[in-house]
This record gives sequence, C-alpha cells and structure tokens, in this order.
Amino acid sequence: MQTTLTQRKPFTIEDAPVSEDLKPISNDHRTVGVFAYMSMWLGDGFNIGNITLGSSLVVAGTATMSLTQTLVAAAIAIFIISVIFALNDRFGYLTGAPYVMQLRLSFGKTGAKFASLLRGIPAIIWFGFQSWTGALALNQIAKIMTGGSFNNTAICFVIMQVVQVLIALKGFKSIKVVTSIISVIVMIALFGVFVLLITQHGTVIQSKLINVHGSWGLTFFSFIVAFLGNYTAIFESAADYSRELKPNLSNKYRGFLYFLPITVAYGITIVTGAMLAAVTGISSPVNAMSHIFNNNLITLFVSGFIILGVITTNSVANIMPPTYILTSLLKMPQKWAIAIVGLLAACSFPWLLVQDSSSAGLALFIRSYSVFLGPMTAIILVEYYIERHQSINLETLYNDNKQQAVKWNAPIALAIGAIVALMQVDLSWIIGFVVGGIAYLVLNRIRKEKRDLPENEQIEQIDLE
Repeated sequence: MQTTLTQRKPFTIEDAPVSEDLKPISNDHRTVGVFAYMSMWLGDGFNIGNITLGSSLVVAGTATMSLTQTLVAAAIAIFIISVIFALNDRFGYLTGAPYVMQLRLSFGKTGAKFASLLRGIPAIIWFGFQSWTGALALNQIAKIMTGGSFNNTAICFVIMQVVQVLIALKGFKSIKVVTSIISVIVMIALFGVFVLLITQHGTVIQSKLINVHGSWGLTFFSFIVAFLGNYTAIFESAADYSRELKPNLSNKYRGFLYFLPITVAYGITIVTGAMLAAVTGISSPVNAMSHIFNNNLITLFVSGFIILGVITTNSVANIMPPTYILTSLLKMPQKWAIAIVGLLAACSFPWLLVQDSSSAGLALFIRSYSVFLGPMTAIILVEYYIERHQSINLETLYNDNKQQAVKWNAPIALAIGAIVALMQVDLSWIIGFVVGGIAYLVLNRIRKEKRDLPENEQIEQIDLE
C-alpha cells in the first residue's frame, strides 16, 4: 500500500455548478451602451404601474396630497433611488456576476437562494399586474377595431403574456433593442397625454389637485415609501442590469445614467396619474384615459402607448430577475425559467390590485413587500461596502466548497428589520432599511462569521497496489 499526495486541479469559475447564465459576463461580451441603458430606465419609468401609483394619491375623487407635496415626495424618493442604484450597481458592473450570486456574500450559498425569493415574488406579481393593464388597453383597441363585437380581457391577457415571454426568450439583446425603440415612442405619447390634461382640464386639476391642503405628516412620508418601494426590487437587483453595461464608465457617470431617466420618467408618470384620477375620479389609468378622451382615435393612440410601456417595463424589471432566481434555485435552462415566470405571473390574480374606485391595493402591496426589501437592501450594501470594502474573490464566490450553506447574521437582521417595519407599514421601507442595516452591523460584531472558508488545496489519496 502506497500513500501519495496529489495536487487537486485548481478551481475555475467554469467549473462552478451553476447555470451558464449565472456566470460572470466578461467585458468583451457586454453589449449595452449608454443610450440603450438610459432608454431601458426611461422605458421602465414610463409605465402604467407608475401612473397607477400616482393615481393612488386620489381616493374617490379626492386628493390626499397637493401637487406640491406630491412633487416634493417624488423628488425625495427619486434622489434616494438614484443614490442606492449607483451604489448597488458596482458589484455587477465590476464583477459581471448577477444579483443571486451577490446574495451569497451575506446569506451563504443556500441562504441566498431563499433570500432571492423576496425579490422574485414581487417581480412576478408586478409582471402579472403590468400585463393585466396592458390587456385592458389591448381589449380597448380590439373593441374599437371590431365595432364592439370583441370584448375579452382574459384572451388579451394571454396574448400579452405570450408576446413578452417570446421577447425575453431572445435574451438581453432583444430586450435592449425593444426598449431603446419603444421608450422614445412612449415618452412622446405620455407627454402628449400630460399636455392634453393640462390644456383641457386645467380648472379641474387646479381645484382638485393644486388647491388642496393635503398633508406633510404621515401621509406625505408614506407616499415617499410607496414611491421608493416601487423601485426597491429593481435597485436591489441592480447587478442584473449593470453586468450587461459596457466597461470603463466611472461611478459618477453611471449614477447619472440612473438619475436623469428616472427623474424624467418617474416624475411625469406620477403627476399624470394623479391628474387623471383627480379629473375622472377613476383610479385605473386605462379606464380613466378611455373615459376622458372619448375619441376612438385618441383611445387607440393612448392604448397603444400603454401596451408598449408594459412591454418595456416587464422586459427590464419583472422578467429577468425572477428568471435568474429560478435558474439558480432549480438549476434549469433559462428558457424554461422564463416560461415558468410567465405562467406564475398569470396565476397572480393581478386584477385584484386596482379597482376603478381606488388603487390603494397597489400601494398596500408595495408597502408590504418593502417590509422585507428595505432591510435586504441595507444588508447587501453593508456587506459589500463595510464588511468587504468592495473586494470580492469571484473564484471563491462561485466555489460551493468554499461557501457556507447559510450565514445566519443576514437572515436574523432581515427578520429584525421586517418585524420592526411591520409596526408601521406605511413607513416600512425606511424603517426596515435603517433597523436591518444597524442590526446586521451589530450582529457581525457580536458573532463574527467567516467571509470565506479556508483554502484546502491538497487532498490525500490512498492507492491500493
């Protein structure tokens, strides 16, 4: 019997037992340029969900905040969104790795899979909601084109789902092309709606939205949280987008790529939604636009804009993140994961979130998942910037043998942040972010966790001769 020491083959990322879609994208394979990247966020911002969120300011025809308060709340939210986007995109931009791998840093290889569901589930529901509103618009077009003989939103919903899944199956390159073209069209269309509202219904807007006392108290801050919560799932998974962006862009420049399009798109959609609801008393933007522009040609134009906006938003924000998550959880091909995401979104009952009388259900949904995503965002930022000082070893990150299954400080801090946030759901994101971040810092000082498992380069083999 002879005992020999043999050198184990050095681990490379190519050996990692994860889907190819989850491995880092090298600089020479990044295809999204500056214009296309900004177009993505313009297209994402000009969407029916943001308009609906703006309409939630108006309940039964009465505005809960004045236009000034709305603009200030939106400005504060947009500033915070842009800052966190610019901070959190660095992991993906510098490493080329996606969000589900970023979670390994703080939650461990198994913990990351379950933590990722907190991002994936809201995205799937948003996917369903956006598609439902797109289906309402498509049904409006079908009714006009058929003289009223066709009226079936359910069939239109299925059509919307199938079309978007087919676009996503073509990969990120097709998403880039679609969003770059559509975002410009949607921007022009929404500006048109904005101008028509002001010129034709200025008096009503003045009395029901501008000359309103409103509130600078809890209502004001709860809408900041709602505006923040609408983007929290997206900026939390910023790595999924920044890993596709062409290299050699400074941090400040990338921050500008978020701030400008989000300011323009998010600001105008929120205000347009509030104006629509104030003028019509209807919270569903599709039905409000159909009511206010009682003209078939304009209705066709506006409905087409809504459909295009839905496609760009879902393509950017609501399809790929949960697809990566399913790919990681079930180790399945990306195409199968996309199809499952489309099916799950169809089963989310999105029509329950917004009724004609009120869209409070949408705002409540946003504040509810913000209970978890607020502390989650703080945890991944603390891990990357304070605990690791932006220093990541990718070979170790992708090597399952050098990753703990679960790192418990992160889920404990997440639970603490979420429980405290539940005490005041209207302020859930802010409370959860602060409490969760502090709890994670304290826990890391009380019970230190190894950031990486020790090297083990040699193994002993026994050969029987």
